[in-house]
Amino acid sequence: MSPRVILGVGAGIAAYKVCELLRLLTESGCRVRVVPTPDALRFVGEPTWAALSGEPVTTDVWSGVSEVPHVRLGQSADLVLVAPATADLLARAATGMAGDLLTATLLTARCPVLYAPAMHTEMWEHPATQANVSLLRGRGAVVLEPAVGRLTGADSGAGRLPEPPEIFAAAVRLLENASRGRLGDLAGRRVVVSAGGTREEIDPVRFVGNWSTGTQGYALARTAAARGAEVTVIAANVTLPDPAGAKVIRVVSALQMRDAVTEAAAGADVVVMAAAVADYRPETRSEAKIKKDGQPPGPLRLVENPDILAGLAAQRLATQRGPGRTHPVLVGFAAETDTSEQAARAKLARKGCDLLVVNPVGPGLGFGTPDNEAVVFGADGTVTPIPRGPKEALANVVWDLVVVNLT
Repeated sequence: MSPRVILGVGAGIAAYKVCELLRLLTESGCRVRVVPTPDALRFVGEPTWAALSGEPVTTDVWSGVSEVPHVRLGQSADLVLVAPATADLLARAATGMAGDLLTATLLTARCPVLYAPAMHTEMWEHPATQANVSLLRGRGAVVLEPAVGRLTGADSGAGRLPEPPEIFAAAVRLLENASRGRLGDLAGRRVVVSAGGTREEIDPVRFVGNWSTGTQGYALARTAAARGAEVTVIAANVTLPDPAGAKVIRVVSALQMRDAVTEAAAGADVVVMAAAVADYRPETRSEAKIKKDGQPPGPLRLVENPDILAGLAAQRLATQRGPGRTHPVLVGFAAETDTSEQAARAKLARKGCDLLVVNPVGPGLGFGTPDNEAVVFGADGTVTPIPRGPKEALANVVWDLVVVNLT
């Protein structure tokens, strides 16, 4: 049976982009009913929504009264998706107002609700908007982080509507999570995910690095957001589009990664270290490019980088008060050529984390591929194999195990 989606459209200039989102939803097999706010029709008219959706379009509770649309639409939906979610619309949803068909539908919906905000930076950052977003997330709604970029006029900053394919992908994940009983199991949780590979500079043009692209880390971020988490990504040299629903902090080196992760981890419920952090860095960095002038350069001396995950575990142990689990739950990733249980258990103990995800690397495995495989070793003695498959499938299994550790 086709999923039934209510596509709420707020009164923002980004409404024109939602036409593409509607097309993606209908082409995927969803049955979509568009419910704009009255002012949203100032940006895109009713005939456009009706033609693209093949469904009637109404904005008020007085049309088709015999069908009680303000109740029936929410009751029968598999997903309510609001884009653009303006500051005004978020405020009305948070306070339970029901002055039009869309806000009335939000009150009656018992299915997943996804908001894709779009507004000027000052409006997004205002304490009132942030309080409304926190309130909605606390009730189980998924509120994506807006993208950063060009806004109306010459302004730029946080507040841009995420790109339609990213919103669509988040919607698909929500529908899938609902069908598998994962809906909102990370709601209200703050998670930090590191992604990518650090680079340790030798001179202004050369560095010591690795092959990590950040694909697995971004998959972890996207799936966590779809399960209701508030997600911060510490991204090292990642060129992928920002994952919808996550705040992204960019770093280059291992030391920058350590500082950013440590700061973001304060108050977090979960930290997942999926980034490939360089074990060593050059002892000194040349301020000028090292020339090829017939004289070989001196030896490249390396010094050890700090172990970020072990540092978080030590900090957690030092602040532990009394028996029982403490937060944050710590998850490590280990890209290994030796995937034996003995080696994994030794590394798990050395890192002091709760879960260690060991994935094999080599030609066609691990870095830069769309799929992955792993074995997850738990500090409680559990072993969970994850067969080769899409990286988002692996990410969801990891979050399933995290949820167990959070309870």
